[in-house]
Amino acid sequence: MSRTDAEILWEVACGLARTAAGVSRRPGAAPALPPLLFFTDPARTPRPWETAARLPAGAGVVFRHFGAPDAHAVARRLRETTTAAGVRLLIGLDAGLAAEVGADGVHLPEHALGQAEALAAAHPDWLVTGAAHGADGVARATGLDAMVLSPVFPAGGASAVRPALGPAGFKALAAAAARPVYALGGISARNAAGLIGCGACGLAGVEAIQAAFGTP
Repeated sequence: MSRTDAEILWEVACGLARTAAGVSRRPGAAPALPPLLFFTDPARTPRPWETAARLPAGAGVVFRHFGAPDAHAVARRLRETTTAAGVRLLIGLDAGLAAEVGADGVHLPEHALGQAEALAAAHPDWLVTGAAHGADGVARATGLDAMVLSPVFPAGGASAVRPALGPAGFKALAAAAARPVYALGGISARNAAGLIGCGACGLAGVEAIQAAFGTP
């Protein structure tokens, strides 16, 4: 029987997580990182709770609202869905909204990495992740539980303007990081296995995860 895209992505993500389990993390942080992170986008994932409901227990959702007027309503719905599914919920940049809905942490864009240490100190039970797109971001990513490095492969969305790192480029930057590193950007069930051995602690994605785990 052939495996579905969802099964392939989850299997690769869990394998990467097991391999990277010994990488150092922020002292006192929560013990386990989600192997798979579903990144939302108001335009590309308009009903993210549907995908969140179908994610495997232990996965994570990063809700990025980019100032959308329904941000609070969607965040509350995602919190209800992720709690029922056993999935972690991180809120993009908005620590106030994360606290309001009882999220499991925050995800910081690269320009806001300077907030990581203060957030980690104020909320020691939160997961704090942050984006990086090159050597400068990797060097500035202190105070994080994990970094999300992109784009690994040619990607859409905001990552489309940046050249793809490729597996070799990703591996070099991941090796320079003092914390676990997720792979994001252009990842699909067809190329995910190519990241085995590149130092990733898990996979992250937008449309590929929505397509694989979305409503049938």
